[in-house]
Amino acid sequence: YYTSIPGSCNFETQDQEWTTACGLTQDTTDDFDWNISNSAVTGQTDPHTDHTPGKGQNFLYVNSSSQKEGNRARITTTNFFPASTGVCRVRFWFWMFASRQTGILKVYTVEEHGMDILMWSSSRNEENKW
Repeated sequence: YYTSIPGSCNFETQDQEWTTACGLTQDTTDDFDWNISNSAVTGQTDPHTDHTPGKGQNFLYVNSSSQKEGNRARITTTNFFPASTGVCRVRFWFWMFASRQTGILKVYTVEEHGMDILMWSSSRNEENKW
């Protein structure tokens, strides 16, 4: 659900309600989807806990074990965030388990005419930490 910061979400929702609760949507043109889970479901290649302090345990993940190179799993915000000068920040925590199927995590902004602009990407092993 949302916290006091606009756009913030800790994914502590029931089942797949995170899309509505967090203001996110699955891209219908991608190749596979993000899902909400916790360490009990995803198995050995997962973080042992989520990043949320306290009793939180859910996080979003993609299972890339059956995907091919070039496949995409994409979520987008359903809320527009207007441009600002020097005060807009995107902050998130991620955990990547390096394997043959691990791809690249990319963050884009979409400008007013719909063009995707790559802001950040990572393909490195984060050493079993957020």
